[in-house]
Amino acid sequence: MQITIRKGRRADLPRVLELIRELARFENAPDEVTNTLEDMERDGFGLQPVFGFHVAEADGIIYGIALYFIKYSTWKGKGLFLDDLIVTEKMRGQGIGRMLLNAFMDEAKRIGAKQVHWQVLDWNSPAIAFYKKCGASMDASWIDCKIQEDGIHDWKNSF
Repeated sequence: MQITIRKGRRADLPRVLELIRELARFENAPDEVTNTLEDMERDGFGLQPVFGFHVAEADGIIYGIALYFIKYSTWKGKGLFLDDLIVTEKMRGQGIGRMLLNAFMDEAKRIGAKQVHWQVLDWNSPAIAFYKKCGASMDASWIDCKIQEDGIHDWKNSF
């Protein structure tokens, strides 16, 4: 099977959303995906796109994605954040993740990124080993902070 890596297109989004849901099931959070196809079409291909992605494809079937967006660090400058690197379970271990990570790094070089950044769950040993093999450093001193949609909506300027 010949895997091709290419930039993602609007027509790819239904399969991309399927892969995102597959990842959520793998991460034991199947009900956490609230993103919709309409959201992704607007956010990726609307007037002000906020993300880009590459797909790994063979024979017209998408087996993996690397979805990313531009970030900015006051210390380092422009960077690229890899939100998800997903390879469908039956295709893992065949080099697709490496190919997608290479495409992500090529995109970082293309935009002149000063750093790249992503997260991995502390229990995902295969992913951690893969990222270490690629030369990534793991920094456990940073704590991930989030406020979800309800919290944003209910935010009060005093607390």
